[in-house]
Formats: sequence, structure tokens, C-alpha cells
Amino acid sequence: MDRLNVGIIGTGWCGGIRAEASAKNGLVDELHIAEIREDRLKEVSELTNATSATTDYNELINNDNIHAIMISTTPESLHYPMAKEALEAGKHVLLEKPIARTLSEADELIKIAADNKVQFTIGYSQRFRSKYAYVREKFQEGTLGEPVSVLITRNITTSLSKRIVGRTRLSPAAMEATHDLDYALWVLAPRKPVRVYSQQVEKVLIKNANSADCQFIMVTLDDGTVVTVGAGWVLPPSYPNYSSTKMEFIGSKGAIMVDDSHSDVTIMTGDRGIEYPMSSMPGEPVAHVNAGPMAEETNNFINAILFNKPVVVKPEEARVVMELYQAADLSAERGEPVNLPMNIDPLDKEQN
Repeated sequence: MDRLNVGIIGTGWCGGIRAEASAKNGLVDELHIAEIREDRLKEVSELTNATSATTDYNELINNDNIHAIMISTTPESLHYPMAKEALEAGKHVLLEKPIARTLSEADELIKIAADNKVQFTIGYSQRFRSKYAYVREKFQEGTLGEPVSVLITRNITTSLSKRIVGRTRLSPAAMEATHDLDYALWVLAPRKPVRVYSQQVEKVLIKNANSADCQFIMVTLDDGTVVTVGAGWVLPPSYPNYSSTKMEFIGSKGAIMVDDSHSDVTIMTGDRGIEYPMSSMPGEPVAHVNAGPMAEETNNFINAILFNKPVVVKPEEARVVMELYQAADLSAERGEPVNLPMNIDPLDKEQN
């Protein structure tokens, strides 16, 4: 197989980026898209010159000529059933996080992918930012010595958080901090989390969206390294970008500080004031290039399939992150630390 036929389910913000990246990739032959909003379906179909466009995602699953499926649909409760259908049909699958709602569902998807010998990866696109990869490289090559502590704070504006809390009941840990938990564990691998303590603050969003404003998570790894991640959803709408992140990685021989506040490019207009463009986590397409990590992640998935290379984000790693943020939510609820691995799956227990 020299070229790939790709199907994308859900062509909203993230799915639209993946569709455009796939359309520009010379290794992709046919692009098929599924989207329930007919106006968006028409828009993306025309933008990407899609081979087919449908409001029924089953047409993509059942199309034997499609080799790979990217699932970017919402709400997140649809991820597991759609991924299961695609994997059972023998498709390679890129699934936006979270991998599933419960650990048992995650385990099932991982097994189906292994049994069918197909590539399966989860959309933790922050691994594809060059400055983030640089931090990992410095730890991997020993420049910073042994890790001591990690501090990551990520805040997004209320205008963006409303998109999230309006469609799901998942916490800041599950929907926002999950990226940074995944990233920290990737940088510090093969170390594993063994204990987590978390707290939430409920002052603003609780009034209308019944959601926490922020969540802070302290994770102890098996070598004693401490990782602290803070995720907030209540930056005021006047803040001139979507997302602002600061990181401190401290090692026994050195340290790296990362400013990912996106203030390096500023645009000012009379109508819209000051803005930091290209500041969202997924990125935005710009002319002949795709700004941001999601396009790089899409291309990496395509390469992994065609050239039989390992995916950057293994589904087993996404399961570890899932258990970690579930433990964080349980810790916030109980007001006490939770040891890992957990003896129960909180969401499995709720559903039973």
C-alpha cells in the first residue's frame, strides 16, 4: 500500500484541522468525512475536496476502501462505541482523548486493536510541540540529571471553557490537565504514578455550568519525583488568547523553564483590540502550512500506518493517564490521597 484512504468522523474544530492536514498530505489518496451538521459538512468537503461526505458515520466504518479512521466527534461519550466499531472493522484508529469513559472500556479497545493488528493511538497532540519534545530530549540524554519536580499550570479563557463544559460532565483533570499529565509522564518515562492528591475550586462556573473552575493535582512517581499540574477554565474573556501555559522542570543537574503563553505574536486592530493569534492548543491552519501540533500528529499517524512505525502515543499510555485523572477526581471528592493502581474504576462503579 503506497497511499492511504482516510475517514474522519466529526469535522468541528479538531476534526477540521485533521481533515485539512490529511488533504494536504501527499500520502493520502482518498479523504472521506462524516459530520452531522450539514453546513459544516459542506464547508469542510469543499475546503478539502473530499472524496465523499456524509452525515452517517457508519458509511465510513462500513467502507472497505477506507484504511484509517480519525474520530474527532463530541460528546466524549461517543468515543468508545465509535472506536470499537472502527477497530472491529479492521481500521487503524486515531481517537481524540479521552480513550474511553471507563478503564474496562479502554482495556477492551486496546485488546481489539492488538487482536486485529491495527494501529491505535490517542490524540495527545501536545507531544508534537517542538519545545515540549526538547524538554523530553534533555531528560532522556541526561543533561538535567535525575528529575526532582515538575510544575505545570495551564489556563484557558471562559469563552473556550464554555465549549467544553457545555457538552460534557468531565472535570478539568479529565478535559484539560489530562494533556499535561500525559506530557509529564511521557517526559519522565519509564517512571509510573503511585499516588495522587487533588483539589478543585468551585466559585464561578458552578453557578451556571455545575463545573469546577480549576483543579490542582499533585502526583508522586515511583522514584519519588513530584509532578504538580494545575488546570483552570476561568481566564476572563478579555484575555487576548485561548490558552496560557507555564512549565518548570527541575532536575538534579539543571532545569528547564517553558513559557507557552503564546505572546510571541501579537495582532492589534481597532475592532477586536489585542489578540495573540495561533494560541489554541490544537493549532490553526495558516495558508500553506498548519500551525500547531494537531496537524503534525495527524501526519505522524499516517506515516506510522504506511511505514509500519510505532505511534508516538500508545493506547496503554493513555490508559495510565485516564486512571490518573480518575484518581485525581476521586481524591478531590474524598479530600484525601489516592494510591495507584486503583482497586476500582469509579465510573464503572457508577454505571453499574
